[in-house]
Amino acid sequence: MMTIYHNTRCKKSREGLEMLENSGKEFRVREDLKEPLSEKELSDLLEKLTMTPIQLIRTKESIWKEKFQDKDLNDQELINIMTKYPKLIERPIIEGKTAAVIGRPLVNIEKFL
Repeated sequence: MMTIYHNTRCKKSREGLEMLENSGKEFRVREDLKEPLSEKELSDLLEKLTMTPIQLIRTKESIWKEKFQDKDLNDQELINIMTKYPKLIERPIIEGKTAAVIGRPLVNIEKFL
């Protein structure tokens, strides 16, 4: 079963959710702002995405700019920051059993399905 990491306030995330609903495939919704990922879950997700932590961070967010952008942070520190500030994580993310994809642009979800 797939999981969508979703933020109800994000237009792209809502569009990604609608695409999954229309696909007929089984999935669950995880609102990661309400149910943040653990460091282990985030590390596993990054592996499925084949991304580095910095690639998953929304660097235009004010939290990032104010607190972190000028710091030299390693991957583990970045993972820790994302678990503390889940708003910094790009979304929507669609996770399957062995792979995952960021749903920006939405065509990524189409290809993943």
